[in-house]
Amino acid sequence: MTSKTPPSSQVLDRVLVLEMVRVTEAAAIAASSLIGRGDEKAADHAAVEAMREAFDELYMDGTVVIGEGERDEAPMLYIGEKVGGAPGGGPKIDIALDPLEGTTITAKAGPNALAVLAAAEEGCLLNAPDVYMEKLAIGPGYEPDVIDLDKSPTENVKSFAKAKGVAPNEVIVCVLDRPRHEALIAELRSIGCGIQLIPDGDVAGVIAVTDEDTTIDMYMGSGGAPEGVLAAAALRCVGGQFQGRLLFRNDDERARARKWGIEDLDKIYHLQDLAKGDCIFAATGVTNGSLLQGVKHLKGGRMTTESVVMRASSGTVRWIQGEHRKGPSPFG
Repeated sequence: MTSKTPPSSQVLDRVLVLEMVRVTEAAAIAASSLIGRGDEKAADHAAVEAMREAFDELYMDGTVVIGEGERDEAPMLYIGEKVGGAPGGGPKIDIALDPLEGTTITAKAGPNALAVLAAAEEGCLLNAPDVYMEKLAIGPGYEPDVIDLDKSPTENVKSFAKAKGVAPNEVIVCVLDRPRHEALIAELRSIGCGIQLIPDGDVAGVIAVTDEDTTIDMYMGSGGAPEGVLAAAALRCVGGQFQGRLLFRNDDERARARKWGIEDLDKIYHLQDLAKGDCIFAATGVTNGSLLQGVKHLKGGRMTTESVVMRASSGTVRWIQGEHRKGPSPFG
């Protein structure tokens, strides 16, 4: 069961919804020239610069609320940076972005690298600190409270299996392949669950629960909190359930959370807490994956892209095939 459809925003007009795809296309194309080159920083830098230049072509007064880091850590697309071609005059929009979700994937030519962003009216996206978040997600079509982050993985699988009408050993769970998930993986396998391990890219992993073609039923485990906001924006658009809880390794991380206005450090976040009101989610594939095909370089300087753009107020999902020619501007 999904939340009520949010009212359509006059700020997020239809033109801007489609223009957001051009931004992710620009980042994906820039990063694609470094697929398999083994240089994560260079690939990320290329995507960041291309995305920033593309933002400047849009009529909006945007603020990055989730970006590459704080200003002293990131020269471009840092948290608090103003983007857009109409500062002080265009519609005020908050932006959460990851110009290259899957830097390691791109460097190694692995699957599921994406250029992603979410946009909403000012104040509607959580300013999530750059810490880990425990995540739990399922797709649309289920009653509320099927999942509960306070319950064990076994209890959540059994609850979901009952709602779906299958045995627990027929459930497939997506988990990031990390040493920190060894106990989680062992528990899931002890009840016969199928597990799809992914090397990176947990935004795509969370979104996969919404697509029956992926055969993934649930997402579990910890990953970046900023990526949790991006994934939540996508689920707001297409339906599904998501719960997240920030995880802190030390006092510095707790202080960082308080700096961004988070007082309840044990709070369980739901979709509406992370991305409320009308919102847009856009993504373009960098490498081939379960959600999108990657950038393909063809003869004559031509390139093809595959993107998706979603809007919460309408529930519309558009799949966009693009053909591009090399040029100085991503809007050419």
